[in-house]
Amino acid sequence: MILRNDSAQARVTARERKWNFFYRGAPILSASARYPEVAVPASPRAQRAINGRIRSQVAAFYRYAAGPLYRQAAADWRFAQANDTPFHPYEAILNYETALNCGGYLSLFRDRYEYTGGAHGSTVRSSDTWALQSGRRLPLAAFFRRGEDWRGRVLAQILKQADEAMRQNPGIYFDDYRERIETYFDPANFYLTPSGIAVYFQQYEIAPYSSGIVVFTVSGDTEPSCGGR
Repeated sequence: MILRNDSAQARVTARERKWNFFYRGAPILSASARYPEVAVPASPRAQRAINGRIRSQVAAFYRYAAGPLYRQAAADWRFAQANDTPFHPYEAILNYETALNCGGYLSLFRDRYEYTGGAHGSTVRSSDTWALQSGRRLPLAAFFRRGEDWRGRVLAQILKQADEAMRQNPGIYFDDYRERIETYFDPANFYLTPSGIAVYFQQYEIAPYSSGIVVFTVSGDTEPSCGGR
């Protein structure tokens, strides 16, 4: 395995914004965003690129909450009033986590949770991995040797882990989990951790709701060199 020796790190400060939405005086939706503000003294270009993308993501989340989700909540509130049924206020949460910040890389994932009055809410995960020197957002292929069948290598590791997990805990995945892993594997759905490359699958893609977002940790050829590894 090739390890990077660049010890660059970003300074990450947590920020939070909250919004409450009303319809005809009734609270129908609450939304919040917990997100990082990143400082990269060694690379102002990287700092601008990372913070610009985060701000854009938070702004898009707000527009979604204030637009389509608000209209849906208002329609449900009107229906509940007309039919004398309970209305459960909607909730939307955007939460960022720093998965890795060392070795010249910053890797973030963000979970967008929504509750729209059903039995339970739903969560969708997204992620970004950055080279702190250049400010370039890196694809999964960047962590494997050029020309290698990295997709096949990643899938082989995931399938091996899934087979073992299913053997130890039958029912943790859907019966056709192998086919679903092949179908739903998305190279954009990854982030770096001190243990390796985390590849994730969204809720219901390969497993029932109770299994949540399923994460596999795989190895590549180029990974950050972090203290304590």
